[in-house]
Amino acid sequence: MSQLVAIVGRPNVGKSTLFNRLTETRQAIVDPTAGTTRDRQYGKVDWCGHEFSIVDTGGWVVNSDDIFEGEINKQVNVAIEQADEILFVVDAMNGVTDLDDHVAEILRKSKKPVILVANKVDSNDWLYNVPEFYSLGLGDPYPVSAVNGYGTGDLLDEIIKKLPEPTDNGEKLEEFPRFAIVGRPNAGKSSLINAFIGEDRHIVTDIAGTTRDSIYTRYNKFGFDFYLVDTAGIRKKQKVNEDIEYYSVIRSIRAIEASDVCILMIDATRGIEGQDANIFGLIERNKKGLVVCVNKWDIAADKSIQAQKRFEDAIRQRFAPFTDFPIIFTSALTKQRIFKVLETAVDVYRNRRREVPTSQLNKVMLEAIGAYPPPANKGKYIKIKYVTQLKGAAVPTFIFFCNLPQWVKEPYRRFLENKIRENWDFKGTPLQVFMREK
Repeated sequence: MSQLVAIVGRPNVGKSTLFNRLTETRQAIVDPTAGTTRDRQYGKVDWCGHEFSIVDTGGWVVNSDDIFEGEINKQVNVAIEQADEILFVVDAMNGVTDLDDHVAEILRKSKKPVILVANKVDSNDWLYNVPEFYSLGLGDPYPVSAVNGYGTGDLLDEIIKKLPEPTDNGEKLEEFPRFAIVGRPNAGKSSLINAFIGEDRHIVTDIAGTTRDSIYTRYNKFGFDFYLVDTAGIRKKQKVNEDIEYYSVIRSIRAIEASDVCILMIDATRGIEGQDANIFGLIERNKKGLVVCVNKWDIAADKSIQAQKRFEDAIRQRFAPFTDFPIIFTSALTKQRIFKVLETAVDVYRNRRREVPTSQLNKVMLEAIGAYPPPANKGKYIKIKYVTQLKGAAVPTFIFFCNLPQWVKEPYRRFLENKIRENWDFKGTPLQVFMREK
C-alpha cells in the first residue's frame, strides 16, 4: 500500500487516540488498559488535500505477562515493514523508558523515515519534559496532545512533507463493497480472513475475544475488489463484563450496519445456538445480504451428506421465515471451500443491486396475482393493478399499487415476495414489499 504511515510505540502512550484524531473517527478502541489494541487497524487521513493511509498497531512489549505479546509484536514488525513513514509515539508525562529505547533501536535499524511524537502534552507544563526525548536519537520530538488536538496540525504538515509521491489512484473505502465477517466468539472469523488473504494479518488464538476492533482488509485478488471486515465476536449482553469488550461488540454491530453483505460464521462443533439467531436477527433488521458459513467442518463429528443436509435444514428452520440464503460448509484451517464463500458473497452483493424491468415484473406478477388474488375483507375485493421496483434503493424494494392497501396482510405480502424470488435471483438478500393506493 503506497503512502502508508505506521503508528508504533510501547503500550498506553496514546497511539489509538492519535489514530482516531488523525482519521477523525472513533474507529480504534481507546481504553486505559494496556494491550487494548492487538491487530493492525487501517484508516485514511485527509489533510489539506493530501490523502494517505495510516495504521494503528498494538503496544510493543517484551517479557510481559500478556499472552498476546508475541503476536502483537509480529503485527508491529509487519506494519513497520509495510510503512513508508513511521510515527514513534512516546509519553511526555512519563518520559523515556527502557521500552522506548528498545523501540527506538528497532526503528533506527529499519532505515525508514521516523517522526518522534511526544504525546500527552495536554497543557504547557508538560512541554518542559519534551527535550528529554532527544536522547532517543531520532530527531526533533513533536509535542502533541491526541486528546485535545494540540500540535496535530504541525505534525500532519511534517508527515506530508516526508511522504513519497502517491502511486495509487486515490480510491476511497466507500467506493467498494463491504463484506463483514460476523458471529459468536471463536467461530473462526479471523482465521477465515487470514486464509483469504494468505497471511497472518489477524491474530488468531483459542481464546474467545482475541479480536477487539473491527478490522478492514482490502481484497483485490482473482478479479475481486472489496473490503473484508473482521469483527469481534458478539456475545450475549449478560456475558459482556468489561468496557473493552462492550466497545468491541458495539463496533461489530456498526460494522454490520455499514456492510453490504454479512458472512455469518457458525461453529460446526457447537451447532446453532440462540446467539447465532440473535446475530441473524441483527443482520435481517438492517436488511443486509447474508451468506451463512458453517466453519470447522473438517473436525465435525459427522461429515456425511445426510448430516450436512440436517444441519442446513436446522439453520433454515431456526432463521425462518427468511430462508432464501446460501449455506456453505467450510474449514478456514484447511481452506476447504473458502473461495466459494467469496464467490457467493459477490453473487449476493450483485443480487442486492439487481433491477427487474417494470414490463417483466408486471407480466409475471399480475398473472400470479390473478391466479391467487388477495383475500376479500368485509365483502370488499382488493385489486392490485400495477407493480414497480424502486430504482436505486439500498435493498430491492417493490411497490404494489392497489385500491385498498391497508387490507393486504403479511401472509399475502410474503406470497408476493416468494413469487418474486421464484422468478428472479435474489438469493441472500432481503426484499421489501410495500402496498400503495392507486
